[in-house]
Amino acid sequence: MKDKLKTLFLSTLYLSAFTFGGGYVIITLLKNKFVDELKWISEEEMLDFVAIAQSSPGPIAVNGAIVIGYKICGFPGILVAVLGAIIPPFVILTVVSAFYAAFKTNPYIQSLLFGMKSGVSAVIVSVVWDMAFGIVKKKDLLLIVIMAAAFILNYYLKVNVILIIVATLIIGIFRSLIKARGERV
Repeated sequence: MKDKLKTLFLSTLYLSAFTFGGGYVIITLLKNKFVDELKWISEEEMLDFVAIAQSSPGPIAVNGAIVIGYKICGFPGILVAVLGAIIPPFVILTVVSAFYAAFKTNPYIQSLLFGMKSGVSAVIVSVVWDMAFGIVKKKDLLLIVIMAAAFILNYYLKVNVILIIVATLIIGIFRSLIKARGERV
């Protein structure tokens, strides 16, 4: 377990240090590390963890570290993964805030940040593609309809994301209850 905790800490530290563009970017990196490379988590579990991380209050990167850390090593895994996830942004934000005045007007820094937006956008599109493909691959019509409806409701009709999450939560609960009843019969 000690080796797993060390790997978990170093992995979340590394991923967090090189994640620019918000929490959604780290989801792809977490998947690559813990699903594809280390094979500690299945793709289906990762999709569930992303859903939990998104619907829980707080930063998605920290929420993701919590659920992955718990899955891998229980409570010690949570502590190690969260610590690894928060150290890099804490250090970076401390440095940036100390030099904010110089960064704010520096054209090289502004150009660097502008260029990073394209890379971050590509990574976010990759996350969306991977998650959507995972849902479509299951060939579950209800999940596909929910995904499409959530997109349309939020993007075109500007329905608040919280309402969409609550609605999908209710649908998920009813579906689980119906499935559980069917298994008991």
